[in-house]
Amino acid sequence: MAIKVYKPTTPSRRGMTGSTFEEITCTVPERSLLESLNKNAGRNFRGKITVRHQGGGSRRQYRIIDFKRDKLNVPATVKTIEYDPNRSARIALLSYADGEKRYILAPLGLKVDDTLMAGPAAEVRVGNALPLQNIPVGTIVHNVELSAGKGGQMARSAGVSAQLLGREEGYAQLRLPSGEVRRVRQECMATIGQVGNVDHGNIKLGKAGRSRWMGIRPSVRGSAMTPRDHPHGGGEGKAPIGMSSPKSPWGKPTMGKKTRRNKQTNQYIIRRRNQK
Repeated sequence: MAIKVYKPTTPSRRGMTGSTFEEITCTVPERSLLESLNKNAGRNFRGKITVRHQGGGSRRQYRIIDFKRDKLNVPATVKTIEYDPNRSARIALLSYADGEKRYILAPLGLKVDDTLMAGPAAEVRVGNALPLQNIPVGTIVHNVELSAGKGGQMARSAGVSAQLLGREEGYAQLRLPSGEVRRVRQECMATIGQVGNVDHGNIKLGKAGRSRWMGIRPSVRGSAMTPRDHPHGGGEGKAPIGMSSPKSPWGKPTMGKKTRRNKQTNQYIIRRRNQK
């Protein structure tokens, strides 16, 4: 993937960059793998906003992705590399020997007409999916399961990968993109390679309109609000926060406040991401 730079024909064009989409081989998705995607603009079933700054955006259709890779020992051919509006990574359309078609996350280096396979007997090659117990130590993987058979949940964004550091007592040790080292059952599946579209994080939107196309609405600084609307609000002119720590609109500590509550999985974390 390469990044194209626009000529500064307008102020919003200055500094704007975008993808060249040179790896895309097909612009028409597989109809059998599409689903309608209803917008809720961050609202729950009662119409109350539960996630702020969401709404609008271009109309999308959801592509059904095979995160489980549970079609074992059946070879598949890569037919197309496609754009997916619902994620930062590209997707690849696989056509299996029995005629079934499925979408997977497209790893870096995958090309059309490549042959892939999932299962314990598959080769350790980019795009193939194997249990962690069959993958050599030091291998770069993505789309890693947390529970066997549940489907990949970790390392799925554009350009990210996890590394297999070792195995002991039925668990594999993985270094995740955040720097966290975590234990995962050896029976869990992972896909070989790094997720493609590695330059996604280097793209500059350049103008507010591109955020609106993506369904991201504007956010207002708390210091620009009134005291009744935000703890940071009020005062004449620009004023500091004026409290021991920054607060959310509802008075809860934020910006560095730890929110992790899942104590049941603490035993699987060997090294935390913020550990020095």
